[in-house]
Amino acid sequence: MPEAQKLEHLKKLAALMRYHILTMTTQAGSGHPTSSLSATELMAGLMFGSIFRYDLDHPEHPNNDRLIFSKGHATPLFYTLWAMAGKLTAAELMTYRHFGSPLEGHPTMSFRYTEAATGSLGQGLSIGLGLALNGKYLDKLPYTTYVLLGDSEMAEGSQWETMQLAAHYKLDNLVGVLDVNRLGQRGETLYGHDLMAYENRIAAFGWETILVDGHSFPQVLAAYEQAMTVTGKPVMIIARTIKGKGVSFLADKNGWHGKTLSPAELERALPELGPVDQAVRGVVSRPEDLKPDRVAPQPAGKLAYEPGAAVATRKAYGNALKRLYPQFPNLVSLDAEVSNSTYAEIFGDAYPQKFFEMYIAEQNMVGAGLGLATRGKIPFVSTFAAFFSRAFDQIRMSQYSEPNLKFCGSHAGVSIGEDGPSQMGLEDLAMFRAILDSVVLYPADAVSTERLVEAALKHHGIVYIRTSRMATPIIYDPEEEFPLGGCKVVRQSDNDLVTVIGAGVTLFEALAAYEELRQEGINIRVIDLYSVKPVDAATLMAAAKATQGLITVEDHYPAGGIGEAVMAALAPNPVRLYSLAVTKKPKTGKPAELLDYEDISRSAIVRLVKQIKSG
Repeated sequence: MPEAQKLEHLKKLAALMRYHILTMTTQAGSGHPTSSLSATELMAGLMFGSIFRYDLDHPEHPNNDRLIFSKGHATPLFYTLWAMAGKLTAAELMTYRHFGSPLEGHPTMSFRYTEAATGSLGQGLSIGLGLALNGKYLDKLPYTTYVLLGDSEMAEGSQWETMQLAAHYKLDNLVGVLDVNRLGQRGETLYGHDLMAYENRIAAFGWETILVDGHSFPQVLAAYEQAMTVTGKPVMIIARTIKGKGVSFLADKNGWHGKTLSPAELERALPELGPVDQAVRGVVSRPEDLKPDRVAPQPAGKLAYEPGAAVATRKAYGNALKRLYPQFPNLVSLDAEVSNSTYAEIFGDAYPQKFFEMYIAEQNMVGAGLGLATRGKIPFVSTFAAFFSRAFDQIRMSQYSEPNLKFCGSHAGVSIGEDGPSQMGLEDLAMFRAILDSVVLYPADAVSTERLVEAALKHHGIVYIRTSRMATPIIYDPEEEFPLGGCKVVRQSDNDLVTVIGAGVTLFEALAAYEELRQEGINIRVIDLYSVKPVDAATLMAAAKATQGLITVEDHYPAGGIGEAVMAALAPNPVRLYSLAVTKKPKTGKPAELLDYEDISRSAIVRLVKQIKSG
């Protein structure tokens, strides 16, 4: 197509896109039309200007370019793009934001062309980084990942975490498109229309920067073509745009963010778009048909632990990743500069091409893990359990992308000892239990850790594995199975007074209490609740009926922890439940001192059992 004809065609597409953006949001009565109008040329030029390569009938095609709307509120523009590609009708656009429609208010997986759910600002670029890592280093395919960003979200620290890592990994297959439309939700953004403020900062992080008028198709197309020639670094196209472009009483006017036109205002606005060709459609270039790098699965190695040997579950986690990788060659590991503590380094040393150092940037690490998961990888994301709290919004948002994503938090609880409360994960079980359909696992020894890592690999979904700092003795046979949703009754008799439920380090406190009480003629049942979610309600209920009550013992705060998990599972039944948990502000000290101080040690268990016995 001649250049002049191509530009005219793009202008017609932009006019129809603006028409749909306005009509669908007015019909819905909600949405963000002005934020969509500002980026119309940027996205029309990308998708229909012979830049974007995509097999429209096969969104899963491994060679497709990828498009993430980090400014997820611009869904009117997002859906309209696919309508212009012939994959949505005008009638379907009018279902926007209706209950049951796949065209939800922010991008979700209900719409088949969504790469990942977005809408919580500051996350799309990190997801794009994961997609780009996959293309460059794992699948080794020539697709490009494009991320549409809003200027308001550039205030988020997570963006700059990603900036650093993308430059570090030389991701020349990652292109950010920054829509600098000046206005945020309540007024001017941090730098307004000062494009140099963005360029100076972004360039300082090692990115190639290209400044354009975001409403000039010649400049937009030239920027994309220039971006395709850059090697060794990511590219940011910084575009000056007008919020509400195309409608005089919206353009560059404050107070219209997230506000739609009334029917009367719509009638006034539409003529300003000029002639609108309802039949015009765009053409999307097809991708190459190359095959991703693939490794055939091989049998995993055997477990090799001496019974009774003391091994930290965090070390068993690293051993498990290394042992199981041949069986699960899509496994990748990401760690936040603590791999010598989480022991992800065991995997990284064995398979450096499948290990990504994310440095101390947990928000970006979680987002990158999600990006990798969208391309069929099985990411294991690890750091200290406490530091996942920084990235909880990314974790929360990841659930809406329905990913196969695993997390491992080490150094959990007061039992880490002398490092003190800043390093103690005491909220992590609550965080991960709150995620819809998540699995939360807490192994006590090396064998159970390895088996639970294996179970996590076989389960599709979000899984959290909590590991401990201290070494604990091997108590399980290497052939023991640990199904998700199960537990282990490790001590029992026909005349148990109560049932003590532990997990991780507190299981060993319960076992020590068992021995001490047995010497005094008091029998207790001991359960290893290695699966905190889902909980084995049937086994717990049987124990409750056979004994005078249940005692949960956990190295975690009471809210959202093991006690509440058990209580919720058994709520329909009258059960006596006692909870021992971390209830005092932690201190620095020896692990045993801290367990005693928080009343979650063997002595605390013994005292409570005797109180129950005495009535």
